Amino acid sequence: MALKALQYAQHTFSLSYEIVNPAAKHTIVFLHGWGSNKELMKQAFGQTLVKFRHVYIDLPGFGNSTAPIALDSDDYANILELFLSQINADGKEIIVGHSFGGKVATLLRPKLLVLLSSAGIVWPKPLKVRAKIALFKLLKHLGLAHLRSRFVAEDAKTLNKVMYETFKQVVNEDFAETFRRFDGRALLCWGREDTATPVKSGEKINRLIAGSRLVVFDGDHYFFLKQGDAVAREIAAEVAGSVR
Repeated sequence: MALKALQYAQHTFSLSYEIVNPAAKHTIVFLHGWGSNKELMKQAFGQTLVKFRHVYIDLPGFGNSTAPIALDSDDYANILELFLSQINADGKEIIVGHSFGGKVATLLRPKLLVLLSSAGIVWPKPLKVRAKIALFKLLKHLGLAHLRSRFVAEDAKTLNKVMYETFKQVVNEDFAETFRRFDGRALLCWGREDTATPVKSGEKINRLIAGSRLVVFDGDHYFFLKQGDAVAREIAAEVAGSVR
């Protein structure tokens, strides 16, 4: 593990990262999802794609990376741009992003974008969720905001103040137009039983990104932990151009 200090928005960020196969000519960057860290991505892909230099990063506020201020997805992309330029990966050949990391990867506009059950498609909330939100707003108005922990999403319950503010900024970002504007090649990999970002999200992104291909695997939101080898083969096929 290594640490790199970066200056962004007049604050110092410390990014934790690891590089595998450092002598390889071409680079593939892995971005984890919300609440996760680089180790999860390394667990899935660390033994695959051996001809590539792998870069595993803890996004700001996760793992061993710091986030002194609240951020949105554009901020994450800007920070990653700075980081990648410092490790000679600013060519952005291939970036793999899971869930929230998929949104950041898309903003970075790599030559080959690999989305693993990416976030970014916003569907109408179920009635039960909308009622819960309305009830919390009422209780907050009545001075009962201390009951927040009973209403916030599971992904937000253990967050500090900065990351909770970040969560509120990124959770409902609609990336439909961002996906539509992406003009590179894209490989979309999804878990058939994913309930966090359902397959219909992958299908919609597939329609939005002209140069994309969707592959559905058995499994849930973390399908790639058991299907890492299969995903890696799809990435290798895209690189070789054998599926076009």
